[in-house]
Amino acid sequence: MTIDTSTEASAATGTDAPVRGQRSKRAKAILAGGLVLGVGAAITLAAWNDSEFATGIFAGGGFGIEGSTDGTAFTEHPTEAAAAPLTFAVEADNLAPEEPVYAGFAVQLTAASTYAAAVDITATSAAAIASSLSYSVVETTTFGCDAASFAAGDPLVTDAATTSSTAADIFALGAVTTPVFLCFEVTPAASLPQSSPSGTVVWEFAAESTTPLP
Repeated sequence: MTIDTSTEASAATGTDAPVRGQRSKRAKAILAGGLVLGVGAAITLAAWNDSEFATGIFAGGGFGIEGSTDGTAFTEHPTEAAAAPLTFAVEADNLAPEEPVYAGFAVQLTAASTYAAAVDITATSAAAIASSLSYSVVETTTFGCDAASFAAGDPLVTDAATTSSTAADIFALGAVTTPVFLCFEVTPAASLPQSSPSGTVVWEFAAESTTPLP
């Protein structure tokens, strides 16, 4: 009896090993390719973006004050040379010791103003007579100034020097073309020299913008 041992020999000698090896390499190659594809998919994931935009439009505000010697006709007096002359109830060039004289003035924001204001008053004079003068200011409810309206007014400045003095933040302007009425009292000292030469006192109303108007 003859036995065919070729199959057994093949099995025993591992003649099919190359086939199994090729299959294993192919499987590894497929697996490696799958890993590469997986990495590529992660890199190409979609991204989302969103934006918001805002713009601003800017322009400068307006601000200014103007004055009036009659409480009705207002205009700007921006320099000492263009100062408004106060009209006193009696002639200011005929003063007597300790006899005060009075004059009214009004101040308001111009129509183009967009800010409220705080106002200082500064008095200056180089005249010899100024050393014998002092001044006070009150706020009145209507335009006009005499001894009675001064006595009834709200005090803003009291016995300040006319030679050089500043009263800070003495009143506020809070609405356009809405005047603050002022009453000035100028009082000569008891030591006022007789026939004193005339001299000029300048009052500056210095306004500084504060808060935006409604």
